[in-house]
Amino acid sequence: MRKGAWAGLLLLLLALDGGRAGDGGRESPAEFDRLYAGAVGRAAEQLYAFNYSALPGQVDAIRVNVKSDSEDLQYPVLFVVRQQKGVLSWQVPLVFRGLYQRSYNYAEVSRTLCPSEPTAENRPSEQILYVDVASMAPYNAHYVLQVTRIKNFQLGTNNAFTFSASPSQPQCPVYDLDHNVEFNGVYQSMTKQAAITVQKKDFQGKQFFVVFVIKPEDYACGGSMPSSIKGKANHTWNLQRMKTLEVTIVPSVKGSVYVHAILFSFLSFFSFYLGALLVAFVQYCRIYRTTSTRGHSPDDGSGTVAASHPIATSTPEGSSYGAIDESGSSGGQQLSSLDRRPPCDLDTDSSVEEESDFDTMPEIESDKNVIRTKMFLYLSDLSRKDRRIVSKKYKIYFWNIITIAVFYALPVIQLVITYQTVVNVTGNQDICYYNFLCAHPLGVLSAFNNILSNVGHFLLGFLFLLIVLRRDILHRRSLETKDIYTMDYGIPKHFGLFYAMGIALMMEGVLSACYHVCPNYSNFQFDTSFMYMIAGLCMLKLYQTRHPDINASAYSAYASFAVVICLAVLGVVFGKSSVWFWVLFSVIHVVASLGLSTQIYYMGRFKIDVSDPGAISPYLIVSFDLLQEAKSIMGFSDTGIFRRAMMVLYTDCIQQCSRPMYMDRMVLLVVGNLVNWSFAIFGLVYRPKDFASYLLGIFICNLLLYLAFYVIMKLRSSERLLPLPLFCIVATAVVWAAALYFFFQNLSSWEETPAESREKNRPCLLLGFFDDHDVWHFLSAAALFFSFLVLLTLDDDLDSVRRDKIPVF
Repeated sequence: MRKGAWAGLLLLLLALDGGRAGDGGRESPAEFDRLYAGAVGRAAEQLYAFNYSALPGQVDAIRVNVKSDSEDLQYPVLFVVRQQKGVLSWQVPLVFRGLYQRSYNYAEVSRTLCPSEPTAENRPSEQILYVDVASMAPYNAHYVLQVTRIKNFQLGTNNAFTFSASPSQPQCPVYDLDHNVEFNGVYQSMTKQAAITVQKKDFQGKQFFVVFVIKPEDYACGGSMPSSIKGKANHTWNLQRMKTLEVTIVPSVKGSVYVHAILFSFLSFFSFYLGALLVAFVQYCRIYRTTSTRGHSPDDGSGTVAASHPIATSTPEGSSYGAIDESGSSGGQQLSSLDRRPPCDLDTDSSVEEESDFDTMPEIESDKNVIRTKMFLYLSDLSRKDRRIVSKKYKIYFWNIITIAVFYALPVIQLVITYQTVVNVTGNQDICYYNFLCAHPLGVLSAFNNILSNVGHFLLGFLFLLIVLRRDILHRRSLETKDIYTMDYGIPKHFGLFYAMGIALMMEGVLSACYHVCPNYSNFQFDTSFMYMIAGLCMLKLYQTRHPDINASAYSAYASFAVVICLAVLGVVFGKSSVWFWVLFSVIHVVASLGLSTQIYYMGRFKIDVSDPGAISPYLIVSFDLLQEAKSIMGFSDTGIFRRAMMVLYTDCIQQCSRPMYMDRMVLLVVGNLVNWSFAIFGLVYRPKDFASYLLGIFICNLLLYLAFYVIMKLRSSERLLPLPLFCIVATAVVWAAALYFFFQNLSSWEETPAESREKNRPCLLLGFFDDHDVWHFLSAAALFFSFLVLLTLDDDLDSVRRDKIPVF
C-alpha cells in the first residue's frame, strides 16, 4: 500500500506539471470554511490555492476534510496537500487493515496539517497552501473538499478540551494514521482512559503534539469483533465509529514531592528501628533484674539437672503404649534427653560431627519409633539430637537462600533493565502495566514510586536479621557459661530458619522492585517467588519449634519451593483455558495434602517397607500390640503392599474411628485437608485467572490455620502469651487486614490487554505520590515483619519451663 501511495504521488506530481504545461489543469483561488464540489478523472484534475497570513508567535493549524462517492479501490481519488515545508497525500476511499487482513474502507477523510513553526519576525508572514485533487479513473469521480483553520489548537494546562475523532478523521497533524502512529514519540492504547507522563528531556523544543488515532477494530484494545464484519471481505464501515474524547494537560509533581516521598518512606521504617532499640533496652533491664534475683539455678551444681519422667506417670491407664519405664527393664537406660545429651560445647562447625554418626543404628531408629509415636509427647522427646548437629542443619537454610537469592536476582535485574531500555527507546508504553495515573518517573525509571515503596521490605528484613543476631549472640554467651536455663529449659534455640526468613523478606523487596520496573506477563514470578518461600519457611519454623529433631532438610524444602514456582509458571501459562492443567493440579494438591498429613500425624515415622514383602515396616507403629497383630495377620510371604496398606487403614481409620490416638493432630489435619480440598474444588470449578495469587492464597491460608492451631493449643496447655508477642499478634492482624484491603484495589492487570488494564488506573492516594498498591507495599512489609516477630517471641514464656514439661502439638 505504501509503494502504491508513493507511485500515485509521483504520477500525480507529473500529471500536475503536465497539466500546467498544457490546458488540462487550472489553479483556483479558494477560501477557508467553504465547501468545494467537483469531479476529476484522467482528463481533469483540480488545484486549489489557499492564501492566509500567519501572525508572529501564533501557531496556525489547518484541517482538510474530503469526501468522495467513489468506492472503486482500483481508481481512488488522490489528494495532495503542499505546504511551504511539507507534502501530505492520501486517497479516498481510505483503506485500513484489521485483524486477519480485513480491510475497512472510509469514504470521508479528515487530516490536520502540520502547523508552521513560529518565526522570529515581528510582522505577519504570507503563507500559501495548495490542494491537488486527481484520479486515474476513466470516468468522473465526484468529491467534496473543505479546508478550515483550527481554533484552540494549542492546549493549555488544567483546561479540558473535548473533541471527536474517527479512524479516518484523526485530530492531530503528525503520524496520525493507524499504520504510522507508532513511528515516533511515546504511545499507548486506551479504551476509556489513559495517561502519559511527558518529560522535558524528551522534548528539547519545549513543545509536543498530542495525537489521537482511532483503531478500526475494538479487538486491538481487547474488545470483540462485530458480528456484521466477521467475514474476510472488504467492508465499508457504516457503524458510525466516532469517539468523543477529552484531553487535559496537567503539570507533573514538583521535585519537592519526590523529596518528601523519599523521606517519608525511609523515616517511616526507621521508626521501627527506634522501637526495636526501645524494646531491646526494656528487655535488657528485665533480664538484668531477673538474673540478679534468680540466685542459684535449681541444679546440683554440676551444670546438669536430675531427669524427671512425667511421661510415664501422666499416661492414662489403658494407654501405656510409648511410656518410658523408669525401672529400667529394657537395659536400665532411660530415654530422657536430659540424661542422654552429650556435653554442651561451643557451636563450631569444625567440631560438629555428622548426624549419621549418631542416629543411623537400628536400635536408635527403633528408639525414634517408640518416642515419636507415644500418645503424649513432650519437647524433651523431640529434642534428643546433639544441639550442634541440629543447629548446623538449620544453618543450611540460611546459606542456601543466600545462594538462591544471588543467582535469582542477577538475571532478574539484567532483564528488567532491558525491558526499561526498550520502553524508553521505542516509546511503546503497552509493554509495561503501570498505574499511569500515578506513575512518577525518575531518570530512566518510568514508575519510581512503585520501586521506592518496596524499601520497607529491605529495611525491615535487615532489622529482623539484627534482632535475630542479637538473640543468637545472647544465646551463645549463655551456652559458653553453661547456663542451665539455656541448656535444659524452654524451646531449643535454632536461628537458621529465622536468618533465612530475614533474607527472604529483603529479597522480596528487591525482586518486587525489579518486577515494578516493568510489570507484565513475562516477569510476574519475580514478585511472588519469595512470597511462596516466606510462607513455606514460616510454616517450617512453626513446626520446628516443637519438633526440632524431625523438621525437613533445607535441600528438600527448597526443592519443594522450586516445584511450587514451576507450578505457578505453568498455571499462568496454561491455567486460563486448559482444563487438563486444573485437573492435574487439583490431583497433585489433594495427594500432597494427604501425604503431608500422614507424615505429620505419625511424626515422620510413616513408611511402608517394600523390601520385605512379608512384613509391615517397623516405622509404622501405632502401638506394639497393633503391630504384633498386624504381623501375625500379614506374615505370609505372598502378602502385597496393597494388603498391608489396607491393614493400616483398618487399624488407624476403623478401629480408632471413635477416637484417634492423636486427637489434637487429627483435628488440625482434618480441618487443614478440608480447607485444601475446598481450594482444589474451587480452582477446578472456577479456574481463577490470577493463578499466582490463587496459589499464594493456599500457602497463606495454611500458614494462618497452623498458626491459629498453635496459639489455641498453647493456651489449652496453660501456657501464657507475654505482652510482646500479644502485641505482635494484634499488630499482625490489624496491619494484614489493612494491607489486604489495598491489595485488592486492582489498579492494573497484565492478564488483560494494556488498554483494558488502564481502565483500572486510579490517581495517587498518599502524598500525591503513592497509589493504593504502594500503600500495600508499605503495609505488607510491616505485616510480614510483625508476623516474623510473632514466630520469634511466641514461646518466650517457656524460657523457664523444663523441656520435659513442655507438650508437643
